[in-house]
Amino acid sequence: MEKPFHRFSELFAQLGLPADVASIRDFIEHHSPLAAGTKLEDASFWTAAQARLLGELIAQDADWAEVADQLNAALHRR
Repeated sequence: MEKPFHRFSELFAQLGLPADVASIRDFIEHHSPLAAGTKLEDASFWTAAQARLLGELIAQDADWAEVADQLNAALHRR
């Protein structure tokens, strides 16, 4: 069985954030780059619930882990 493919827009919606392309681009632009060594879920701009969700998705290697990893990479690059 194939794992579902999730998009940034779906992850942002799960996090309760605006999920349109312009909003996602603005979010990444505003919050990057994260300091080297900062885990995605430990970034200061998440609410407690968002950080917990991201940590769970990554730790469980859930269907969402791949898109969370992509967000992590996008926020660390500049």
